[in-house]
Amino acid sequence: MGPHSFLPGDASAVQGSRLKRDSLRRVWLFAGPYRTEILTFLTAIVVSAVLALAPPLLFRAILDHAIPDANRGLITTLAIVVVFAAIGDAGLAIVQRWLSSRIGEGLIYDLRVALFDKVEQMPIAFFTRTQTGSLTSRLNNDVVGAQNAVTSTLGSVVSNVVVLITTLGAMIALEWRLTLLSLVVLPLFIIPAKRVGTKLGDIARQQMDLNAQMNTQMNERFNVAGAL
Repeated sequence: MGPHSFLPGDASAVQGSRLKRDSLRRVWLFAGPYRTEILTFLTAIVVSAVLALAPPLLFRAILDHAIPDANRGLITTLAIVVVFAAIGDAGLAIVQRWLSSRIGEGLIYDLRVALFDKVEQMPIAFFTRTQTGSLTSRLNNDVVGAQNAVTSTLGSVVSNVVVLITTLGAMIALEWRLTLLSLVVLPLFIIPAKRVGTKLGDIARQQMDLNAQMNTQMNERFNVAGAL
């Protein structure tokens, strides 16, 4: 049985389950040394989402006011602002990737060191009844999964929420009737996406379990005891 066997294949089996406070406290302890980087990372995401709204609003001002009024100075000013907004957005994207890598690699290092120290303190009986591949999978796959949860998942959630709020505000400011029409047809996209997301979650759990089983077999077949 792999180390991911506690993750059921049926998504309904984990419905209603919640993280315990002790687990959240341990997660926060590992993320503690990177609080400044995490806050900066989230701030960069928010600012980048706001900057992404600048081009359509500025182009609207150019088409509705600057060009009809033949105001070349205003056209030039707005065009320069659009360029700087694009440059700022690109710069923030680089900052986000750098912070994401710094936080992620740091978490991987801290988690693996803590896990390895814990394994070293275990009694001999633990190693006789625990499969080597399971331990290897915990050191590799599980740690990387935790790192992805902090960098990729957290960043995606915050980015999606901010983009949703700011985009709705911009759409209402530009044309509220089209915004209402978009909200009416939105469920046609949400329902299939939710079903696909559920299936992808099941596939991800199966993949993690199969990776753990493969690591177990590889370690047991190719180590000295398995060869003998």
